[in-house]
Amino acid sequence: MEHQPPPFFKRGPAPLALLSFYVAIAVALLVVDARLQALEVVRQALSLFTHPLQQLAHLPAHSVASAGDYFVSLTHLREENARLQQARIEKATTLLRTQQLEVENERLRKLLGVKERQQASGQVAQILYAARDPYTRRIVIDKGQQDQIAAGLPVIDDAGVVGQVTRVFPFVAEVTLITDKEQAVPVQIVRTGQRSVVFGLGNGQLELRFLPANADVQNGDVLVTSGLDGIFLPGFPVARVVHVERDTSYSFARIFCMPLAGVENFSEVIVLEQRPPVALPTELTPAAGGREAKAAKSTQARKKRLRRD
Repeated sequence: MEHQPPPFFKRGPAPLALLSFYVAIAVALLVVDARLQALEVVRQALSLFTHPLQQLAHLPAHSVASAGDYFVSLTHLREENARLQQARIEKATTLLRTQQLEVENERLRKLLGVKERQQASGQVAQILYAARDPYTRRIVIDKGQQDQIAAGLPVIDDAGVVGQVTRVFPFVAEVTLITDKEQAVPVQIVRTGQRSVVFGLGNGQLELRFLPANADVQNGDVLVTSGLDGIFLPGFPVARVVHVERDTSYSFARIFCMPLAGVENFSEVIVLEQRPPVALPTELTPAAGGREAKAAKSTQARKKRLRRD
């Protein structure tokens, strides 16, 4: 009886079969996650373990940056401090007049019975890094669910609107910039008061749409939030018009803008609190509309009965 030597390597499935199996599993997970959002809980659970690793990976860069800031020359700091003191003194008169005008504006609004403007409040967050997807414009900040951050909150910086929170994890949150293709912000032109919507182009620019070809729009016009979306408070700077294309063959003009905020730069941002919901008048509510419709029907039926009698 012949005895064959034992194989040195255990043979398994073919590599092509394994590759096909893993590709099928990956595609199935992508479809399930895109349609049902079934992996959102798993993603948040994994972020609990990956967050310390990300912090550890960024530690050398933060250490080098901190060391560079520490060794800044004392002379440079003194010069900067003196320049800031001089600027503060020069702007003191303007600041005092601005505060006085704000007080006068509030007094006049109360006198005229106009509703007071909503006050903006929020919390400062640090931008950690940009998202890995090259086809989107998103950043990750160091505030998450533990800091009462929720999806949909607006994000600004010291120059204007940055974007909107779109995904929240326990320790971090993802912010979609206004330059992203899927982001739109209702705006108003400061010079003319025209309202429209600005859309991101995905390349660092914005496009102001739905304005006729003969609209009064010029290069240099500043766009601010109109507040009609119920998310952003009115008056926040958004962008500045840089190029206008007018073609009589099209109904709308092509208006390109550049964001005023540092949407592509790493810095600190402010996550604003959610705006309180605006109460609709009773005559505009669905319940009131239903009651009015029922009352109208009953009145018509009563008139018909009177005519028959």
